[in-house]
Amino acid sequence: MKLIKSLAASAVASFAFSSAANADMILWSDVSVTGLSGSGYEVDADRQHTATFEYVAGTTWGDVFVFYDATSYDSKTQDNIGFYGEISPRISMNKAFGAELGGDVLADVLLAFTLENGRGDVETFLSGVGFDWNVPGFNFLQTNVYYRSGINTDSDGFQLTPVWNMDFKVGNSKIVFDGFADWVFNTSDDQYATNLHINPQIKYDLGMALNGESGANKLYVGVEVDYWKNKYGIEDSKFFTTNQTAASLLVKYHF
Repeated sequence: MKLIKSLAASAVASFAFSSAANADMILWSDVSVTGLSGSGYEVDADRQHTATFEYVAGTTWGDVFVFYDATSYDSKTQDNIGFYGEISPRISMNKAFGAELGGDVLADVLLAFTLENGRGDVETFLSGVGFDWNVPGFNFLQTNVYYRSGINTDSDGFQLTPVWNMDFKVGNSKIVFDGFADWVFNTSDDQYATNLHINPQIKYDLGMALNGESGANKLYVGVEVDYWKNKYGIEDSKFFTTNQTAASLLVKYHF
């Protein structure tokens, strides 16, 4: 079974990367790098510094999102550097199959996949259904419902992941409020606890403030909050705290 999961995950990752490399399939794309520094983390070191690479693209068949974190831990008890990333292609019923789903509220239905990977035994393959919504005030709002299949973990179960982005005009610039939440539940292993991870960012468009419209959507500064109940699926207890509320300052640049 683990071999089948690994092959499926590899196939999805290969499809996502090959499509991203095919210019004829790319309708739009964005590449960004974020630097974060903060404290209040649990399980790992209290203080952490992270560099995040992100790539997102709309394609002729759907969309794809890739991110990778390199994290430096201020700790004497664990490795100084950690790596973690996700590859998330989604296949649109409207684009790929001409289904013409959606309406005033529901914009599209998609086949959704994610491969979680990184340093250590963290590989998990997620497959499910995604929904894109038309909601006033949001630049985009998505909900994805997955089944988690642990490749070298015991995290089999279900996951609900909303993703959002909105912005507000402030003076000669704007504030962006975006983020995601992962709710992992109904897991097959009693040792892997139900957990909720909420990760919003509030960012000020500094590039727009400095250079007007020509500098918009390039350089951001802001704050990220990282709330995680039962982090990594480890149940919180009086002997070992895994409920986390961390905050980081951030700088983000879009190329």
